[in-house]
Amino acid sequence: MTKILIVDDHSLLRLGLIEAIESYGEMEVIADVSNGKEALEAFEKNRPDVIIMDMRMPEANGAEVTQLLVEKDPEARILILSVYEGEEDVWRAVEAGASGYLTKGADTPDLLEAITSVARGENYFPARIAQKIKRRRERHHLTNREIEALQLLVRGLSNKEISSELNISEATVKLHLSNLFEKLGVADRTQAVVAAVQRGILHLDD
Repeated sequence: MTKILIVDDHSLLRLGLIEAIESYGEMEVIADVSNGKEALEAFEKNRPDVIIMDMRMPEANGAEVTQLLVEKDPEARILILSVYEGEEDVWRAVEAGASGYLTKGADTPDLLEAITSVARGENYFPARIAQKIKRRRERHHLTNREIEALQLLVRGLSNKEISSELNISEATVKLHLSNLFEKLGVADRTQAVVAAVQRGILHLDD
């Protein structure tokens, strides 16, 4: 029997997952919790075979909780189940140590297959997710300062306002934006914001 821990801040989704998983007959949900702190406690108490983890939660996101769990136990097997599938979303999960990644729109058979694969010690990344990982690996990494500038672009700030917010000169702002545009493969501010949202670098609901 595969023992499963579900970590998601939406109670209805957890109930739906429990029903889908336990109808299979070879899996048991031993605990379901709503945040990272509870996840760490439930992991220590129950030692599940697979942890199903949401990416977007209050206090600590799924990637942060995944990293803490893997640091605690390198053998922890974590399957991310998220509404987001941008390159950066997936990449953050992979970098944190996730063993698999599925979107919440996945069918039940795909979910059960993913759980089974991850429980066996395999990685589970569907073709479109694997392609995003490959593309992200080939891209230039954005610096923290470039991401800060990008966040201010989303808010519609001018170069002068970004300069004031980051306490840097306007010339340095222009340099950061130039590097940012080149790395994203875009020509202007609007395209940069669109590319950042599409790839999961930023979310408009942050």
